[in-house]
Amino acid sequence: MLDAAPTEENLLEVNNIEVIYNHVILVLKGVSLNVPKGGITALLGGNGAGKTTTLKSISNLLRSERGEVTKGSISYRGERIQDLAPSDLVKKGVIQVMEGRHCFEHLTVEENLLTGAYTRKASRGDIDADLQLVYSYFPRLKERRRSQAGYTSGGEQQMVAIGRALMSRPETILLDEPSMGLAPQLVEEIFNIVKSLNEKEGATFLLAEQNTNVALRFAHYGYILESGRVVMDGPAQSLRENPDVKEFYLGMSDEGRKSFRDVRSYRRRKRWLS
Repeated sequence: MLDAAPTEENLLEVNNIEVIYNHVILVLKGVSLNVPKGGITALLGGNGAGKTTTLKSISNLLRSERGEVTKGSISYRGERIQDLAPSDLVKKGVIQVMEGRHCFEHLTVEENLLTGAYTRKASRGDIDADLQLVYSYFPRLKERRRSQAGYTSGGEQQMVAIGRALMSRPETILLDEPSMGLAPQLVEEIFNIVKSLNEKEGATFLLAEQNTNVALRFAHYGYILESGRVVMDGPAQSLRENPDVKEFYLGMSDEGRKSFRDVRSYRRRKRWLS
């Protein structure tokens, strides 16, 4: 569906980071990745691969979970950002949509969306215009705008979470597991909206996703994580056509899914693990 990223300018650069939880547990082991401006970059891998930790390393939400980047660097537009407060990072245009569709359940859908503009110094007219923009991408939210968010469906709550992020006028959105717990039809709808936001609004995405099949259809570039390391990366089309990715991540094999480390051809690429 999409091939090469539309620009070579990297907004976000993650260079050889290590992350430790509770001063003991090593979770990320030298992860490096680039996120080009105007692109959709996918961070792929199974549960526990380190995808969410990578996103939280970028958004500076690790500290709330006793996590810490102990090596490497993270920069946005050439500026080191790993010591910034999460709110300051939002002001720079980087926001994370958390896994699990976190909403303020007691607030209405529209009140949830408006909280996304809290950090902005904008007029009511500008905020209302942005709200209408969100509703143009998520017409279902406009229909449910007076409903309590806690009584909406899982798909609607995911839309609220993305819409709330859009209200901060972000340049880059870190989207964590957008397909989790959603029916296939809703997954397609969410990813098509991501594609539209990318193409029409110029939003840059780094999305963490277990559903490799759908992610590689919409992304420009992908990184595959396993056990806290990047084991493969490349243009999405190349990854879709790679026989190892087909077998072990796209389910195109008669054998059960094994670790990517068990693939013979992967042993020839063990330099990624050195």
